[in-house]
Amino acid sequence: MKAEEIARLERATVASLAPRRVEERSGWILAMDTAPMGRARSAAPLSHDPPPDVSEAVLSDLAEAYVEAGLPPAFRLPDRPMFDVVRGRLEAAGFAPGEPTTVMIADPARVAVYGGPGAAPEPILLEAPDAEWSAVFCGPGFDPEEGARRVAQLARSPGAHFGAIREAGRTLAVGVLSRAGGLGGVHGMRTAAEHRGRGCAGRLLAAFGAQAADWGLPRLFLQVEVGNPARSLYASAGFEDLWRYVYWR
Repeated sequence: MKAEEIARLERATVASLAPRRVEERSGWILAMDTAPMGRARSAAPLSHDPPPDVSEAVLSDLAEAYVEAGLPPAFRLPDRPMFDVVRGRLEAAGFAPGEPTTVMIADPARVAVYGGPGAAPEPILLEAPDAEWSAVFCGPGFDPEEGARRVAQLARSPGAHFGAIREAGRTLAVGVLSRAGGLGGVHGMRTAAEHRGRGCAGRLLAAFGAQAADWGLPRLFLQVEVGNPARSLYASAGFEDLWRYVYWR
């Protein structure tokens, strides 16, 4: 991926979650928010090769920006060799790595024709999350307080559509399609436990692909934690791995 495409993707990743404050310093983008999503409260490089300025002074300045904002410093760092120096300096400063996550992208037109297994109902796209949507997102197996904070964060996403699959008055699965920075972002994919295996997530992805194509967006992107079984679904739907990143806190 070209340098300008990496910068565009990182800016879209941050914009899609609408953090309360965003800055760019020394080749890094700083998302500052109290929301639970790590992407909305961490600093990420806008360039990979060559990497941005990684001197101790710059890293200290980035960390201080978070302290001044009343937030704990955090970095979202690609797991690539050119960032070995950064990792060493962060470790020496007392930061620890965690939450390895894979960035994936896809052609919306390809995702739009994904069939997948099962016979889930046709998705609908809402302009805002309603009570039924939020109930699935914050349902059993998920922390309700954190889920509510995530719903509030996603509700601020610019141009977002909230996908839902419903049957007989019940919401089976939910997800979010954002439109920011000229790209489409997929977020918050969740299926009620008793309805998993019916192809609900696949139907939502196809609907998101069709909507993104209708908007004329060239790419869809998402982030999925390493080890999450949903990663195989995304690959089947047409998403490809770009890189893995790790949070340093």
